[in-house]
Amino acid sequence: MGDTNHASTVDDDLLLKNFFAEVSEVERDNEVLRILSCFKLNPFEYLNLSFDSSIDDVKKQYRKLSLMVHPDKCKHPQAKEAFGALAKAQQLLLDQNERDYILSQVNSAKEELRAKRKKQLKKDTASKMKSLVEEGKYDKQYEQSEEFRQELKVKVRELLTEQEWRRRKMQMRISEEEGRLKRDEEEQKEMWKRKREHEEEWEGTREKRVSSWRDFMKGGKKNKKGEIRPPKLKTEDPNKSYVQRPVKRG
Repeated sequence: MGDTNHASTVDDDLLLKNFFAEVSEVERDNEVLRILSCFKLNPFEYLNLSFDSSIDDVKKQYRKLSLMVHPDKCKHPQAKEAFGALAKAQQLLLDQNERDYILSQVNSAKEELRAKRKKQLKKDTASKMKSLVEEGKYDKQYEQSEEFRQELKVKVRELLTEQEWRRRKMQMRISEEEGRLKRDEEEQKEMWKRKREHEEEWEGTREKRVSSWRDFMKGGKKNKKGEIRPPKLKTEDPNKSYVQRPVKRG
């Protein structure tokens, strides 16, 4: 069974290569331009696929379009850029998490469009009655219409854009917070550095301070070297409440 599938894939690739060998340069250029004009956040658009496409659909469509715009086959100056965009789109849709995220936005878009349509039907009695009579077939047919597909495409773009904006804002906040924490950490380090330098400087002058204090304590109130104090004057006043004068005794 595995060999059969492999052979089928090889045959498909051969048919594709033979087919695209006949594709005109204009068609290749137009496909490059289509790819480069796609909404950047929606890989389904790059591969020109509907939102309900399977994994196999993604792989087959990638093989088809990549052969069409391959830089070796397409002479358009931006063929390489278009080829890279297709590769990235396939990578996103083969990643289960990325695919689930995009499809969750698609489902949200569908719910919004359905709610909007319900409001419209309430205003239009005839459409409301028709919807009830056909037991929901009317709505199902509408969702398969080209009009609904275009509305859904636009709504998905809106939701993906909103989510991307929120993601970028959150990333900015995270970056700002990380920057603030880094600044706080640097300020803390600088504060400790200054404190350490001050302590080292204080410790370095310790011996000098101790020596000065010892000299002061040794000197006390003694006369400085070479200083002559005046003689004490005698007085009869035991309280010495006035300027002392010499007292002569007869």
